[in-house]
Order: sequence, then structure tokens, then C-alpha cells
Amino acid sequence: MTPSRTLLFLLSIIITLASCKGKRSTTQTGLAGDTIQLKYAQLLHIVKHDGYTIVSIDNPWKEGKTLHNYVIVNKDAPLPSPMPEGTLVRVPTEKNIVFNTSHCQLMGWLGAESQLAGVADLKYILVPFVKEGVAEGRIADCGNGMSPIIEKIVDLKPDLLMLSPFENSGGYGRLEGIGIPLLECADYMEHSALARAEWMKFYGLLLGKERQADSLFHLVDSSYHALKSTAQKANGSPFIITEKLTGSTWYVPGGKSTVSGIISDANGKYAWSNDTHAGSLPMTFETVLDKAGGADVWIFNHFGSGRLTYEQLASEYSGYKEMKAFKQHHTWYVDTQSVPYFEEVPFRPDFLLRDYITLLHPELGLGAPKYYSPVVE
Repeated sequence: MTPSRTLLFLLSIIITLASCKGKRSTTQTGLAGDTIQLKYAQLLHIVKHDGYTIVSIDNPWKEGKTLHNYVIVNKDAPLPSPMPEGTLVRVPTEKNIVFNTSHCQLMGWLGAESQLAGVADLKYILVPFVKEGVAEGRIADCGNGMSPIIEKIVDLKPDLLMLSPFENSGGYGRLEGIGIPLLECADYMEHSALARAEWMKFYGLLLGKERQADSLFHLVDSSYHALKSTAQKANGSPFIITEKLTGSTWYVPGGKSTVSGIISDANGKYAWSNDTHAGSLPMTFETVLDKAGGADVWIFNHFGSGRLTYEQLASEYSGYKEMKAFKQHHTWYVDTQSVPYFEEVPFRPDFLLRDYITLLHPELGLGAPKYYSPVVE
């Protein structure tokens, strides 16, 4: 072997070993650590050091800025010296207060039900173990998520408050002054459904359920790609529109939203696929009708009991009758009052992808949708 080929061979070994172990990074301490390689998530960065882990979350609304830094230290380990900049979280967290229904469900899937101490917005949570826990007094109802019962939260002495950040929210009010770490769960702002789901690895780290989180994500990833491959076998790409009017505004998912990505993976067409926003876009009905009124399938979320009829839908807004999917009765809805849609799909996007494929390509024979019901006569 020539010297040049020997050098290339050694370099290839070094690169291979580095990719397996993870990139070396430095933090405010100046000490190098091993970056945990995430497959899809872009807002989340995890660097493991000797005795602690640094987790950084990018600000999804301000490019190049950090939303939050966390210093994760095992409860049995000494604190690092010097202490890196960031919010200290001792793990595994044993008492958590959760403001989002999807994170409650994830805790159940990871076998961390006993680590849930309290919830906010209980009336919107369709997770059986949460309802049972509150009824039996094991889980506290901390009130409205926008104005939680601070005194009850303080009395619980939780390890962590898990809540979702919003652009220009103005902070978290009194919650910021009670000395409990606030975990800003920005997973919903990721660029794809699998990127959002991959945040379960971070939550597994906090809960002491890393192995379970890795196993579940591997299942989700494999299932999602198998379904995506199935969708590509369909003939044609039907046109789909999502959501409906909220008041006088129709909030359509942006072109970089997880919904837009799932539509593409389901081999469907979406009117705003070329848009560059990850969040929702406010539209008038006239704009939606002009751009997507000819959609073959119309799907939306509906909070209400009983079967939804076309007559009821038209009574909400008569303009709906002008839409092709309304006229041809290809309209489907999720009753979020009784169906655990918001609980499950953020961390099981494969479930939602299957529903989209089922509605767009019934000829593929995937069976009945899990979440959606047809609007009836």
C-alpha cells in the first residue's frame, strides 16, 4: 500500500469512528463533549460530557439565537465545576407538571406514568391514566394553562414544568419566579413530523427512559418509512385541503409545517406546499376557495359530540357548499372531544400518515382510518 493510500485508509477509519461516537463539541466550560447525533431534529442539540449533559434548543423564531440551554445532571452525581451556563435539571425527574396533552401521552408510552405529578388544561386531555390519576388524587389538576394555580404547583415541589413556548408570548409570568425549572417544549416547531417525534429522546433522557425512547423512536421511524413507500405505489396524487374556518379566518398549515410534509409523504398534493412557513397561515375563505376549493379530499378537526352532518357543516358557513370535496362528499373530520388525536400524533406521526394514505388512496387497502370519520348525510 502506497503512503498516500495508507493515509486515506487511516483517515477513513478515523472518520468512521467519529461518526459512530458523535462529533466533539465544546460548551461554556471549554471542555469537549460527545454530540448525540439526531437523525431529523434540527432545533435540538445534545452534548454529553463526563458527569453531565448540555442540551441547547434553537429559537425557532429568531435564526441563530438560542431559546434555552439546560444542564442535565444525574441526581447521584456532583455538580460540574465550573458550572456551565443554563438551567440545571437533576435527572431522572420524578415529579413533573405537564401543560401539553401529547407529552402526557408520551410519558405513558415510555412507562413514566408515576412521574406525572400534575397537569394543566385537564378538560382537553384524553389520556386514560391521567384522568384516572386525577380522579384518584395521584395527579393534581393545576388549572388553566394560561393562568395555572401557582400555589398548587409550588406545594407539589415538582422537578420540572413542561410547557410549550410561543412567539412573542411575553414569558411565563409568575411561573418564572418560583424556582422550578421550566422546560420549553419547542418540538412542535420542528421542520418535519419525524423531527418532532425525535424529541422523545430528549424527554426520555430527562425521565430516565432513554432506552425506551430510543426503542419507540426506532419503531416510529421504521413504520413511517414503510408507509411512505407504500404511498408511492398509488396511481396519482389527489389534492387535499385541511382545517376549516375559525371565526372569519382559515388557518392553513404552512408549506414547511409537519402537516404539509405528511401530505407529501402520503403522495398527496397541497396548495401551500411551496410556502416557507412552519406555522399556520391566516387566510380568508375566499382565498382558500380560490386556491384549494377544487381539492379532492377535505379534512379538519372538530370539537363536538355526535356525528357531524353536511347540513350541520353548511350551517356553520354556507360557503363550504362551494367546495368540491363538500359537493362530492369526500369530507372527513376528527372529533377531538372524544378521539385522542392531539395526544398521539405528535409522537406517532406514522399513525397520522397511515390515515392520510387511507383517505387519499383507499385503493391501497390499508383499512379504515384511525382518527377520521366521514361527514354524514
